[in-house]
Amino acid sequence: MYDPLYGRLAEFEEREGVKVETVVAPTHPDLNERIEDEFASGATSYDLISTHTKYAPSQRRWLTPLDEDLDAGELEHFSPRTLELARIEGQLYGVPRNLDVKLLLYRTDMMEDQPSSWEDLRETASRLRSTGPQGEFYGFVFPGKESGLFGHFFELHAMAGGRMFEDDGPPAPHFDDEAGLWALGLLKDLYEWAAPQEIPDWHYDEVAACFREGRAAMSTDWPGGFYTYVDPGQSEIVGRFDVALYPEGPAGRHIYSSSHTFAIPSTASDRPAATRLLRFLTSRESQAYEARLGTLPARSDSLEDARSEAGEGSLADRRWRLLERAQEAALVPPKHPNYPAVEDAIWEGIREALLGNKSVERALEDTEAAAQRAADGA
Repeated sequence: MYDPLYGRLAEFEEREGVKVETVVAPTHPDLNERIEDEFASGATSYDLISTHTKYAPSQRRWLTPLDEDLDAGELEHFSPRTLELARIEGQLYGVPRNLDVKLLLYRTDMMEDQPSSWEDLRETASRLRSTGPQGEFYGFVFPGKESGLFGHFFELHAMAGGRMFEDDGPPAPHFDDEAGLWALGLLKDLYEWAAPQEIPDWHYDEVAACFREGRAAMSTDWPGGFYTYVDPGQSEIVGRFDVALYPEGPAGRHIYSSSHTFAIPSTASDRPAATRLLRFLTSRESQAYEARLGTLPARSDSLEDARSEAGEGSLADRRWRLLERAQEAALVPPKHPNYPAVEDAIWEGIREALLGNKSVERALEDTEAAAQRAADGA
């Protein structure tokens, strides 16, 4: 969902008279691993990298502050929330590209309306799960590994009234509680009663493909992938789905959220050119280009450009309105150098319950202990 923007690089090359070498554009977990390996070994010379507000604190030793490269006027159209997410101890270490916050997608040809609660979603998803002459059909699909699995558990835990992280200090999580039992129990039920057995090996792309191919009744996704669902060349469900806010949990609605950014690392060999490329990729035009494909941009002017083109009452118009409301429920993980290790410990641990290797209770106990050790740097 983040790739189309890079098609604009040719315009930048022609305008600036420089050649941009795109080295790699993998999934974010793979990108994080590559950054860790290459920067730690000193075997890199990147001028600009894509990163994320929840991962940047762990990469801070390789990044450079941008406050002296950009003046206040250049940042005035960025939402205060995304700029704050991109700051580490008050300094700006990346320019925000978007605000990622998910919506529910559901099949209108199979459901009269979106589910009103997570219990309703579980019941509906289980009922719609079937095997027919055209193969398996699933009630609900979701990522079963990495940040996708963590994110679903994180937001469900909050919707059950849990508070996983404190405001200050190391990100030592607490989720071995009633909220954790509800959240992980719900995920386990959805996996066993409504989802493909391959879910523990699926990241966002596989989940999105399953829904687009017409093999699932419900799913969730980030805004940036919206264009793939309404493109007849990529989607079998055009005109047969709608978007909605997440169902509420016992303690309300919370939606896992953060922001992708572009950052200049300490290895930059041509900082002026890197800064120009950074400006270009986060410009009003670039963010409006992504917004027309579905992304919720960090810039208010880009958002206005895209929203003005959505016909009143259209699916696109409804989606923009829902995203505006979804931002109010944004649940943001802590900014801390040890956070990525904590996230890894959590998704790896709770997946053991999905796989049946541990009971829900044992998985919560063991995973909280492992995540707290990770928070302390162990």
